[in-house]
Amino acid sequence: MTENRPFDTAETVDIVGIGFGPSNLALAIAIEEHNASCGPDEKVTARFFEKQQEFSWHAGMLLDGATMQIAFPKDLVTFRNPRSSYSFFSYLHDRGRLVDFVNQQTFFPTRVEFQDYLQWAAERVSADVRYGTTVSAVDPVDGGAVVDRLAVSLSDGTTVHARNVVVAAGLRERLPEWATPSARCFHNHQFLHRIADMPEPTHQRFVVLGAGQSAAEVVRYLHSNYPQAEVHGVFSRFGYSPADDSPYANRIFDPSAVDELYAAPASAREHLLEVHRSTNYSAVDIELINELYATEYQERVQGQRRLFMRRASEVSAVRETADGIEVSVTSALDGLTDALTCDALVLATGFEPTPLESLFGTSMPGIGTYQDVGRDYRLEVDPAGHAGIYLQGGTEKTHGLTSSLLSNAAVRAGEILNSILAHRDISAGLARLSEDNPYATSEVR
Repeated sequence: MTENRPFDTAETVDIVGIGFGPSNLALAIAIEEHNASCGPDEKVTARFFEKQQEFSWHAGMLLDGATMQIAFPKDLVTFRNPRSSYSFFSYLHDRGRLVDFVNQQTFFPTRVEFQDYLQWAAERVSADVRYGTTVSAVDPVDGGAVVDRLAVSLSDGTTVHARNVVVAAGLRERLPEWATPSARCFHNHQFLHRIADMPEPTHQRFVVLGAGQSAAEVVRYLHSNYPQAEVHGVFSRFGYSPADDSPYANRIFDPSAVDELYAAPASAREHLLEVHRSTNYSAVDIELINELYATEYQERVQGQRRLFMRRASEVSAVRETADGIEVSVTSALDGLTDALTCDALVLATGFEPTPLESLFGTSMPGIGTYQDVGRDYRLEVDPAGHAGIYLQGGTEKTHGLTSSLLSNAAVRAGEILNSILAHRDISAGLARLSEDNPYATSEVR
């Protein structure tokens, strides 16, 4: 169980994890399983800091009926250790729903259920997690010619020393330059929270900007939950494009694909990432596309339109009023602009990695360039020396599309732990995972 207990700031821990979402939760489980199978001198000490007050995974996006876009075996542990007690199957058994889930004959649980699985795992794992704590800076500890420790400064003024830092700061909302977040103009990441706090609708009209899965889900939610309101989907494409979840295309999310992409020439890697963007970016499940199309068509038949798809269009101007928000939508096809007086504008405009510069600043010049990321996710920058900085995210250009996704969280956690153990072994410390260790990744074997 995680709890905030007093800690010795003079102690040097093996790992400080920045952020405690699914990626570092997977790492915490890997550490626990390693510690349970090794001698006392080989155990790993770790401490995690999370700015949220409790474990939560995209709480503002847990729309009713929204399902995961990855298969449930790509959970926190299974691809690394199928015998783990932290698998999604173990969760279902513990919740008394294993048979019922199997009877659904689906690989894709709802996001609400998967959030409950992650919460269940976070409550079980014996990790030292400090919730409600923000990391303000990471600096090398001056120890002479070789830096073997990093000083992690916290928002409460305390500092923790670590031999390794694993950054899982997550993604931040990408907003158009013209957007000023408000009660009526907000990113879909906070959708459920913002829609609950939104002033009572007076114009019965919403605009949703974006062409991806989240945009389409928000369109469906608003159309279903506000039966008197118009919903306008605005996107630069001619229509929603289906996500490519075919078996061969899905291989780009395989753990082995990380090896292949990392070793490939940069030009080949860039080409593959571009041609397979439809597996993850600006793409919508075909079932949802068909559902929205059928809804729009039936409204045309009945002569009562509430759902409008503004294709090949963009939001060209926004102006908030006393009781709403005026959104100008301009078509690239004919150049005409429609001014829509709305109750809210939802920006389903995606995410981007949290910049490392906000943590490391000038103490490690060039760290934000991501130029020297090893296959083991270790960032090699001067003057880090023996101290390790590992990235859980922000490595798409070097490691592929799984960088910010759940698909590879289990295997990546094992690889990072294995690398930390290997580097500690080099500097006379912890032992490396052996090839017959059940918690070693397949790459070790």
